[in-house]
Amino acid sequence: MAFDLRELEPKRLWAHFDELRKIPRCSGHEAKAGEYVISVAERNGWEWERDEVGNVVVRKPASPGHESAETVVLQGHLDMVCEKNSDVQHDFSKDPIQVERRGDWLMAKGTTLGSDNGVGVAAALAVLEDKSLVHGPIECLFTVDEETGLTGASHLRPGFLRGRKLINLDSEEEGVLFIGCAGGGDSEVTLPITRDPAFGGERIRVGVTGLRGGHSGIDIDKGRANAIRVVARLVYELQGSLPPRLVSLEGGNKRNAIPREAEAVVAIPAGENGRAAETLRRSFEAIRFEFKAVETEMALDVRQVEDPANPMSAESHRRVLGLLLGFPHGVLAMSQEMPGLVETSNNLAVVRTLSDQVKIALSSRSSIMSALNATRDVIRALAEMAGAEVVQGGGYPAWTPNLNSPLLRTVKSVYRDLFGKEAEVKAIHAGLETGIIGEKFPGMDMISMGPQIEHPHSPDERVHIPSVERFWTFLTKVLEALA
Repeated sequence: MAFDLRELEPKRLWAHFDELRKIPRCSGHEAKAGEYVISVAERNGWEWERDEVGNVVVRKPASPGHESAETVVLQGHLDMVCEKNSDVQHDFSKDPIQVERRGDWLMAKGTTLGSDNGVGVAAALAVLEDKSLVHGPIECLFTVDEETGLTGASHLRPGFLRGRKLINLDSEEEGVLFIGCAGGGDSEVTLPITRDPAFGGERIRVGVTGLRGGHSGIDIDKGRANAIRVVARLVYELQGSLPPRLVSLEGGNKRNAIPREAEAVVAIPAGENGRAAETLRRSFEAIRFEFKAVETEMALDVRQVEDPANPMSAESHRRVLGLLLGFPHGVLAMSQEMPGLVETSNNLAVVRTLSDQVKIALSSRSSIMSALNATRDVIRALAEMAGAEVVQGGGYPAWTPNLNSPLLRTVKSVYRDLFGKEAEVKAIHAGLETGIIGEKFPGMDMISMGPQIEHPHSPDERVHIPSVERFWTFLTKVLEALA
């Protein structure tokens, strides 16, 4: 029997999450999720607007007697990261997310769950529907395409929001109030390649699976292996025993997800399949030992395959591997002001091989813009040295912490009264839309909060069910205190 989300508390929040899991909402394809939000607004008689890119704002009047309170903005994003395990049959364009309960945790069956940011969106929708709550005027802002480019937030127009107190519902640590986030920017590298039809021999496939992956901001400091880097290392180390040539190398899916799987097709001299496989396995065991405390499910697959494509020339082979091994990946610097906070990082995110070029996507983050720019300069310099073209967009700004925020002071007080302890106050290395919103709407006082969500952006994503109920109680008490 399928697990019924509507049995959970708070029922109104989980009912909306249940509807959202049925709606296709991969980044860039969240129009139907926006229509669902509008349907909730219309059946409750609330004012709403939808802008040119698909952002939706819904305005709910204050509860009686609280009309003079300042407007509070509740904000979340409609899209989700669509990742699945390679052995799972699932079409994100039409198939509902299949959920299962494991103890106190809710998960999906082999795919991302969409609790990032589906729980936050569902909470905002529940606030809109619950007429028993005490609150001042409320605006609920639902943005699009947060996960792949913060597109919705970037296109917000002046006047779309009236409130100047904003609660972002896109955080993933219960009991933590976030007041700052990293800025970031992507790099798209295109390396021309040539192929060598004279290189014959056999073809082998070198695949690495079972890595934990995760969010390239939140999980970048966990010491997890990058599948693209592992496969590049294996092929590079194969050069010590025989002359391989890359035919193709593929890995990763999203710029903000640490690659969990990658594979290369490699041409080797005829008759060397056995020696190549043994060399690869020895190299893999050494790499697995490096990550033994973190990557317990890491697996290697080596097999002979048929591939009609010609291998790359020796020079193209060298340049591709050189870039994949030379580009920075992981934590580059820790904050000197906030202990434990990653300051600067880079994610070697995606590689794709076409007939005449290799495309590489990277995502850089930093809470210091000069350090972010320096990281992207390193990527550009390495790419240009290899003869590649680089496209780097403008990126998005960091959100600078304000420890004197009146909103923060109120929210901390509510948390203390409700739970009998102090909330943690942190900045986060992930990029939040608050950085852009704060830049577009000067004077916006902001915090970010949420329930306990683990392993977002991977099929291991899960949300702690009891924390969602506590999150809901906390949110509604905050709204009452601000009224």
